[in-house]
Amino acid sequence: MSLIPDGSRRTPDELSRLLGTLRSNIDSVFHGKADVIRLSLVALLADGHLLLEDVPGVGKTTLAKALAMSLACLFKRIQFTPDLLPADLTGSSVFHPPSGTFNFHEGPLFAQVVLADEINRATRRTQSALLEAMSERQISADGVTRKLGPPFLVLATQNPYEYEGTYPLPESQLDRFLLRIRIGYPDRAAERIIFSQHRDGEPMDGLAPVLQPADVLALQEYTRAVKVAEPVAEYILDLVHATREHPEVTLGASTRAGLMFYRAAQATARLDGRDYTTPDDVKALAIPVLAHRLMTKAWSQGGRDDATPIVADILAKTPVRL
Repeated sequence: MSLIPDGSRRTPDELSRLLGTLRSNIDSVFHGKADVIRLSLVALLADGHLLLEDVPGVGKTTLAKALAMSLACLFKRIQFTPDLLPADLTGSSVFHPPSGTFNFHEGPLFAQVVLADEINRATRRTQSALLEAMSERQISADGVTRKLGPPFLVLATQNPYEYEGTYPLPESQLDRFLLRIRIGYPDRAAERIIFSQHRDGEPMDGLAPVLQPADVLALQEYTRAVKVAEPVAEYILDLVHATREHPEVTLGASTRAGLMFYRAAQATARLDGRDYTTPDDVKALAIPVLAHRLMTKAWSQGGRDDATPIVADILAKTPVRL
């Protein structure tokens, strides 16, 4: 049964135009990073969550806000701090004296798009409050389960180089993120445009939504219709299984990771205007989908190793089945 409300059906041509409009809207305030915008749209189309990881000041929050503000969805921003409690996210019951009852007050997770800014500044206990919401699109509190969305998208940011006062995300939390994106510095031309845009104020203030919630759901349903041929599916499985057998990896990619990989490949094809996936779609996604999920030997020994070189090695050694 479709989740799209009656009257919101759109043709494939209309959905393609919507995607182009959304991309242009984000690009109007986030410059010089077309590949990063593309990956953020992959997460949206694949109905997955997005982790933006990089040094301060390169636009992590700008990208997250631009995507959120481009959607006419209920948006909440949470600034993660060490004193943030799980109930600050999920909500809590408050006693109401006139009625003599406890009323549940919803927390900021009761939204359609949630920006978790500097997520690794909160304790692991608070981070874990996100697990059920991200995985099952629901929150259980006071013995009652309450549904979230649809749609429901978590956009999280973190600085990978600042360790003082931070709490690294646990493996179970990282596995809930479809993609981890590294933004990097803009090139000189893009930085000049950014300077000019901010001369008269904050460009984000003029950003208007271009997609309704029903449009997001329609695009996600449209993406799930993309065909994945048997050789492409086998290639995804080969890469996932290779992470579990690599000598430098102590914890490989999960079945959830493989399923998200599959959906991300469908989303990449749809962004390119195709109704079928290719091995190149899979290759382009391997690092942002898999690298943050792998626990390396250096990590398990107390280090902070990045698995990107390991995924690159696996890509180089894993042939495509024809």
